[in-house]
Amino acid sequence: MNILNQRFDSPYGTAPFSKIKTADFIDAFKTAITKSKAQINAICNNLEAPSFQNTIEALEFSALELERISSIFFNLNAAETNGDIQQIAQQISPILAEFSNDVALNEVLFSKIKSIFEQKDSLTLTQEQAQLLGKKYKSFSRNGALLNTKDKEHLREIDKALSKLKLTFGEHLLAETNNFELHILEESKLEGLPDDEKEAAKLRAIQKEKKGWIISLDYPSYVPFMKYAKNRELRRRLALAFGRKGFQNNELDNQKIVLEIAKLRFQRANLLGYKTHADYILEERMAKTPQTVKLFLSDLLEKARPFAQKEFENLSQFAQKIDGLKTLQKWDNAYYSEQLKKQQFDIDDAQLKPYFKLENVIDGAFQIAEKLFGLQFEEVQNIDTYHQDVKTYRVVDDSSNLVAVFYADFFPRQGKRSGAWMTSFKPQYKLNGHNERPHVSIVCNFTKPTQTKPSLLTFNEVTTLFHEFGHALHGMLADTTYPSLSGTSVAWDFVELPSQLMENWCFEKEALNLFAKHYKTGKLIPIEWIEKLKAAGKFQQGIQTLRQLSFGLLDMSWHAQDPSNIKDVKTHEKEIFRRTQLFPDVAENCMSTAFAHIFQGGYSSGYYSYKWAEVLDADAFAFFKSNGVFNTEISERLKEHILSKGGTEEPHVLYKRFRGESASNKALLERAGLL
Repeated sequence: MNILNQRFDSPYGTAPFSKIKTADFIDAFKTAITKSKAQINAICNNLEAPSFQNTIEALEFSALELERISSIFFNLNAAETNGDIQQIAQQISPILAEFSNDVALNEVLFSKIKSIFEQKDSLTLTQEQAQLLGKKYKSFSRNGALLNTKDKEHLREIDKALSKLKLTFGEHLLAETNNFELHILEESKLEGLPDDEKEAAKLRAIQKEKKGWIISLDYPSYVPFMKYAKNRELRRRLALAFGRKGFQNNELDNQKIVLEIAKLRFQRANLLGYKTHADYILEERMAKTPQTVKLFLSDLLEKARPFAQKEFENLSQFAQKIDGLKTLQKWDNAYYSEQLKKQQFDIDDAQLKPYFKLENVIDGAFQIAEKLFGLQFEEVQNIDTYHQDVKTYRVVDDSSNLVAVFYADFFPRQGKRSGAWMTSFKPQYKLNGHNERPHVSIVCNFTKPTQTKPSLLTFNEVTTLFHEFGHALHGMLADTTYPSLSGTSVAWDFVELPSQLMENWCFEKEALNLFAKHYKTGKLIPIEWIEKLKAAGKFQQGIQTLRQLSFGLLDMSWHAQDPSNIKDVKTHEKEIFRRTQLFPDVAENCMSTAFAHIFQGGYSSGYYSYKWAEVLDADAFAFFKSNGVFNTEISERLKEHILSKGGTEEPHVLYKRFRGESASNKALLERAGLL
């Protein structure tokens, strides 16, 4: 029997990666779909009157095996993919879309759900049960259950096409990232680059059996080069390569895919009775409407733009003063910003990195989780992994009860997409009297250790690690009955609150003293540097805010209107960026063709949520700051009212219960120095 269709006989029921063959997945998916269909048929054929237990609850647990296999497979496709896995992804995605539609468009099943929903006020349901009932009913009505037969068939075709297009978009992006390298043979061209970055570049060349140094488009390679390399021509070449991913009119071009995805999403929304894709998506978010999002973004834009323009003028004058630069280009931004920051605050990443050895930062995150939530992390060697770089941990509470299994995958490699994310191999839920604990993972792309140095993080990478760890805590501390309401299964504009909140501890002396120790001497980071870090945290916040807002506005431009009038991706993008533009446009570059968050991931009509959640996280951390950053009473409230609750109640209700009042954007504007 296929190992993927069995209960895993492994520590904590973890995925037995080394025993799973890529070829196992196709049959495993098909078997799991057959099992789920049988369970759904049993619900439909049940002659008893429809009830919450025999319909809603039975449906909720009808696809556990399929969901488990899907999470294992698609996590591999993101973190350890190859040609075979990508081929299976293309093959299986339409089958999964078809199954999903079979369920969503099942008239007998929907009639049972509808009858329960219509008598909900007379049922004695818990808050979580009522939420699940509402979500199940909406998931059917929002996914075509009320359509006629012809429109249901059309919906199936759209969903099948979208699932394949999104996959192809991501495959093109990964291939474009892997296909480029900046091969440097003269060390003089690396002027400005710190020694450890040079060493990492040399290691890249050795691994490819080449002389000299290689800079790639992976973040740990790309970002330091753009920030430190004095050679402007090489920065330009690298920036152009980074910005033209999916925009080269070759076999990996994403322009037609972007137009097609936007068009199909709009058609799908119309079919379901919504004006636009954004109207469809936002109905289930805190923001509720595209108008709310546009007002939110425009309000922040109005407040941030004067600061951003002033910062840009200062940066331009600085670049002209030290290098006689007449026009600041996009490939100059990181370099001169770093130089200016160093001059203003007498601090830079090269100075800070020795204090942020990866292992110490991980340990610091664990200690903070222990102080706040009573969690303890024990590294274990008996849990199977999909790659030798992946670390595994057993997470327990202060009574030694298992809370979660935690995976951490930190370094870039050929089969791994860029960026950083949190995911899970198994959600938390309660079934047959047992609280099933989650298997949570964070995936990052940090600089690998070299022959002479451990992995040393930039401060930005430290905050990235804490960000993903915040998501992980949301998953680990989940305590709900139903998997679809568990952990990070919350409104998309609420999901970033725990992750962005955790970043705040990176700026606090009490937290930094736990882990910011020089990797050679063991000395703590100097107190005056912590103060400089805090001050530097406000550096160019206007420019940073404008950048984030530009992405949110671009997202809404694709999804909050009829996109069929958009004939050219680049022309459309230029027009949208006009309100937030500081640097001259680069004709060879395009953002949309590499905007994986909205065209491959789940952020379509939701990119604004990073800023939305920043309002919440600044407000929430102000609560900690006024009572102590390790205040256990407040962290217990955070755990009880937000982290453990998942999507069991409306986000604004949960937040108000934690904070005692609704959030205001005052704390965010103060923190960013934009008042």
